[in-house]
Amino acid sequence: MLRTLLHGSLILLLTLLTQLGGLAWIIALPFKRRVPAFLIAYAALSVSAIWLAPAVSGRVALPCFSDGPLKVQSWLYCGLNRNYVSPEIKTILDDLSAATDSRYPRTQTLVLDANFPFFDGFPLLPHLSHDDGGKVDLAFHYQDASGYLRGATRSPIGYFAFEQGPTSCPSAALSLRWDFDFLQPFWPDLEIEPERTRFAVAWLAADPRTGKLFLEPHLTSKLGLASPKIRFQGCRAARHDDHIHFQL
Repeated sequence: MLRTLLHGSLILLLTLLTQLGGLAWIIALPFKRRVPAFLIAYAALSVSAIWLAPAVSGRVALPCFSDGPLKVQSWLYCGLNRNYVSPEIKTILDDLSAATDSRYPRTQTLVLDANFPFFDGFPLLPHLSHDDGGKVDLAFHYQDASGYLRGATRSPIGYFAFEQGPTSCPSAALSLRWDFDFLQPFWPDLEIEPERTRFAVAWLAADPRTGKLFLEPHLTSKLGLASPKIRFQGCRAARHDDHIHFQL
């Protein structure tokens, strides 16, 4: 009974984290060397998803190992199958990265969490959306004293390195608005590169294919941005002064 409960919990956890991991563990259960069998099954399922997802769900995988103008920020997102988007989002990202690179040569647009490969409505935790292929998060562009840093982020995964600024949100126990104050001293002392970041947000806001963007109000003001598409996500959702969220 306990073993069944443990396997069931692991299957649930792997499914929530990667969508395909729970199935890979089920495949591995009959094998004596379960962990190697799981890794092989998971790798096979993840690679197969690259070709199956466009036919099954209409979603396509974003590039993980490219050094071009568009890239998924970390191998972690690809390894967890969180790098899938609709073809329309993919086209917007290609157009955005090309436009930014044209305006500011050698600029790299970095994608954070996108969506899982299959099934509308399947949650991409901890996000409240990202469940239909039509949402994606982008990293800010950063600089140090020497100037723009291509492909750099303040945190290893692009999230949780917050740009501190005024907020009207109260502290709340039941909220996804994490501050992670204990983490902030560990991040390198980089600043948002304002020209590229402003250009990217303004470009997305001006594009008729974009539905809305989430950005913390103090950053919207600091970057001098104004558009009805640029919105505050609310006080009970994750902070958006560490990344940009946009959707169709």
